[in-house]
Amino acid sequence: MPIRSVPAWATTAILALCGMVVALQQTLVIPLLPDFPVILDVSAEDSSWLVTATLLSAAIFTPVISRMADMYGKRKMLLLALAVMTLGSLVAAIGGTFGALIAGRAMQGFASSLIPVGISVLRDELPKEKVASAVALMSATLGIGSALGMPMSGLLYNAFGWESLFWVSAGLGLVFLVGVLLLVKESTITTPGRFDISGALVLSVILTAALLAVTKGASWGWNSPLTLGLFALALALLAGWIPLQLRVNQPMVDLRTAVKRPVLLTNVASFFLCVAMFVNMLVTTQQLQIPTQTGYGFGLSVLVAGLAMVPSGLAMVFLSPVAGAMLNRWGGKPTMVFGAAIMALTYVARVFLDDAVWQVIVGATLVNVGVAFSYAAMPTLIMSAVPITETASANGVNALIRSLGTSAASALTGLILANLVVEHNGVGLPSIDALHLSFWLAALAAAIGIGIALFIPSGGRTPKAENNVEETMVHGRVIMSTTSGIQRPAIVTFVREDGVPGDWARTDNEGLFTAALPGPGRYLVVANAAGRVPKSQLVLFSGGTTEHNVELRDTLSLSGVVATGEVAVTGALVSLSAGAGDFVAATHTDERGGYTLDLPPVGTYVLTAASPHSGTAASVKLILRARTERVDIELPA
Repeated sequence: MPIRSVPAWATTAILALCGMVVALQQTLVIPLLPDFPVILDVSAEDSSWLVTATLLSAAIFTPVISRMADMYGKRKMLLLALAVMTLGSLVAAIGGTFGALIAGRAMQGFASSLIPVGISVLRDELPKEKVASAVALMSATLGIGSALGMPMSGLLYNAFGWESLFWVSAGLGLVFLVGVLLLVKESTITTPGRFDISGALVLSVILTAALLAVTKGASWGWNSPLTLGLFALALALLAGWIPLQLRVNQPMVDLRTAVKRPVLLTNVASFFLCVAMFVNMLVTTQQLQIPTQTGYGFGLSVLVAGLAMVPSGLAMVFLSPVAGAMLNRWGGKPTMVFGAAIMALTYVARVFLDDAVWQVIVGATLVNVGVAFSYAAMPTLIMSAVPITETASANGVNALIRSLGTSAASALTGLILANLVVEHNGVGLPSIDALHLSFWLAALAAAIGIGIALFIPSGGRTPKAENNVEETMVHGRVIMSTTSGIQRPAIVTFVREDGVPGDWARTDNEGLFTAALPGPGRYLVVANAAGRVPKSQLVLFSGGTTEHNVELRDTLSLSGVVATGEVAVTGALVSLSAGAGDFVAATHTDERGGYTLDLPPVGTYVLTAASPHSGTAASVKLILRARTERVDIELPA
């Protein structure tokens, strides 16, 4: 069944351009920060909120909008993010006051969600062989957007005034809104349910407190009551938010999926690689602008220093097809390690090769070559490890982790550059030792990223329908009879009859699940839950949307009979303890001497029976596995 009428290149192009505008929002006002205190009649400390406001809103709304994209439609959320960004640009351009600028910049932060949601759309809508290259290109647009942002801002400001920056941003937003309406179709892959409002609100407060403490700690003082109080608030709320997410029916962040080894290690590696990436952006332009009289600076203007970063951004775009080909051939893990290794080696070389402008430009470009490969691998690794119905929200969490990495890089690098200074005409400038220490820090971060990435399991790839075949949506319920009324989470996996992996899903607290299969056909369906005998069956699924329920009737148990000779012992105490002596469970035998206990986790145990009539007892040492066991106990006469 045909599923698309829009060419793949057109969908890729409009989403990649949306990704570029995300980076433009982040760098839009940086060249103007020295001038905004005079323009708006505010302090330099106040003007820094023009960057902080966007950072905070991006961190808060990226996971929220990404989760909503999985639930309510990815195209809808792309349009929402673009609309809010465009409106924010208009507010900043027209308002003319500091308050209007802060509000507009906060609204522009919504654009950050375009990256994870757009990548999820690419996975859903593009032919299978084009997904990796398209994802690599969209990841690379962050580099070209960042590289073009600062020189473009300087040119617009000098020619047309500061308002022109926001008018151009609004114009781009309107163009891309129309482009998404015309060139992006709504994905059929959604997860119905109720949005976790309380989880989103608490997460927003946690992120706001933590990021404010990180970004403002240097100016407020790292030991100040405000900074320490914000860190304490974030930790306290996080301690309450985690159990909340584990209890809620459809959580804002699926922590059970997030702690899976491939997802967890990819996110942790992404944090360190983003630290390494951002040092390049923060330090290189400063290095080029330091006066030549210091003996190690090059005295370039802000505009020329920004233009010197353009080759590094272009390198990311030109190498995206190579990164895509590497992803298709070797997978995400080797691609990430390869990119991180380039970054680490280049930073080490930059410590020793910084005598000429061309060396700095080549060094910055090579760092971004590594970024092109590692950034392309991140969403690919995430999507290969999570259910297809959660790709947007999982990528949203990864984008959040990456923003935390850039925030940490900004704080650490700022601390180094502010403390290791030399005096020049009465002004403190970053010393050569500060620059070199920053490069060593980035090399260390990239090396840590490599070490973590090496432990990411290999072989995971995102299941995808063949060209011109619509993915089959399966909605269903895993039915388990419980005396407590509490539904244990179950995992349902789908494998096509020819061995091709389908999808997997985790049930919610009501036993409901949704999965997306790569087309119709016969699938092996396996359902499993803690304490239950797994069930497997071959099921023929037609195209479109279908329903399939699974019943897990049998429980895993430890059972048997307590007897003395041929006589069953009624009312005997049966106790199970772990090999280390910890109590596990106890029960009494029935009128036939039989007992039944829920099967505990795999391990070594001691099973004991005691007769209330004869006062005798006996124990048996067991090695229990994940299967129903029968153990009879013979009591002495």
